[in-house]
Amino acid sequence: MLDIKINKIETPKAKPTGALGFGKYFTDHMFMMDYDEGIGWHDARIVPYGPIPMSPASSALHYGAEIFEGMKAYHTKDGKIQLFRPYENAKRLNSSAERLCLPELPVEDFVQAVVTLVDLDRDWVPQDPGTSLYVRPFMIGDDHSLGVHGVHHAIFMVILSPVGSYYKEGLNPVSILIEKDDVRVAGKGGTGYTKCGGNYAASTRAGKKAELKGYSQVLWLDAVERKYIEEVGSMNVMFKIDGEVVTPALVGSILPGITRKSCIQILKDEGIPVTERRITVDELLEALKEGRLEEAWGTGTAAVISPIGKFVINDKEYVVNNGEIGKVSQMLYDEITGIQSGKIEDTRDWILEVK
Repeated sequence: MLDIKINKIETPKAKPTGALGFGKYFTDHMFMMDYDEGIGWHDARIVPYGPIPMSPASSALHYGAEIFEGMKAYHTKDGKIQLFRPYENAKRLNSSAERLCLPELPVEDFVQAVVTLVDLDRDWVPQDPGTSLYVRPFMIGDDHSLGVHGVHHAIFMVILSPVGSYYKEGLNPVSILIEKDDVRVAGKGGTGYTKCGGNYAASTRAGKKAELKGYSQVLWLDAVERKYIEEVGSMNVMFKIDGEVVTPALVGSILPGITRKSCIQILKDEGIPVTERRITVDELLEALKEGRLEEAWGTGTAAVISPIGKFVINDKEYVVNNGEIGKVSQMLYDEITGIQSGKIEDTRDWILEVK
């Protein structure tokens, strides 16, 4: 168990009012802990939110030795604060750490750090419908030399941000551009299954191109054959075709999303057929043209469920479900957000209450 030293802020910041957006505001405090080879993790502390000192030669700056997680804390109707599947985030952080040669972190220490910080800043958890406190744990390599090698010194941190909807459309269906040129840094054997900054930096050019054309995000194809569907924006993706839900299989290039995993479990519990397999963009377009694609949606922590109302390729638009939210995507959204907010009983042991 960590011995966390707490240095409280002298003058708390004013809470934001009005629309929160996503990741624009940050709470009063942040968690920090250091790692040194031969010593391990040490000096766990909570300090006022603010800049951190870094060497200009830091390995995170030069070689992308950085990983992160995304999760949320929710305010329930009876005044409790709870987290959704934090142990899954801890395990995935360690999977990312192993791939990037960063030090792994004991799962219980990860969860304790998050719970302690959220509890301290619990007054920042918003209560309006559709809002939550976004939790961003991350780790950076901080070796102060320019050699390319495994990390000897690292910093683990957690910051918090009260947020509203990730997409401006909220739960309304979004338009997705099928990307044919750029790919994620996600070839098999690469870092596609990790949450590292490089994967996201490489995706921004295509995302910007889609935005300029009026679309919310892009549908990513595989990096080798450019025909297999992988993700949508920074989310996992699911399709309901001929009554069956199909989602791209985790073949090493796709992030194992926690919301994705939760959706699959709920679908199975509801008796809805669900298959994890490779699906080509040609199969998707054929199903679209023939009217067999009943629904499509993205899944992820930030947006939970993001229904897709339109796909665009070669300037040709294909509308999904008349541009409306489908029954399955609506059910998944209601079920997951209901569990997260305490409106639906958690029968799967997914919730951790912040005492």
